[in-house]
Amino acid sequence: MVVIRLARGGAKKRPFFNIVVTDSRNRRDGRFIERIGFYNPVASGAEESVRIAQDRLTYWQGVGAQLSPTAARLVSQAATKAAA
Repeated sequence: MVVIRLARGGAKKRPFFNIVVTDSRNRRDGRFIERIGFYNPVASGAEESVRIAQDRLTYWQGVGAQLSPTAARLVSQAATKAAA
């Protein structure tokens, strides 16, 4: 099954997550098919905290990829910020 989920990066105590499309059997930070965005939980001020390529997200959902709960929350946050 193809899933859209977060892959952790960044340094110790400074998390940074890539939003990736991957096979559900792969490790969290292992091989992925495509990187479609990022999430920076420690962004402050004018820094961008979430970016998602909407066209790629729509494509992958169209071919059956499932969003993880956290990725779904971030997608709805990004959509709210884009509309505002």
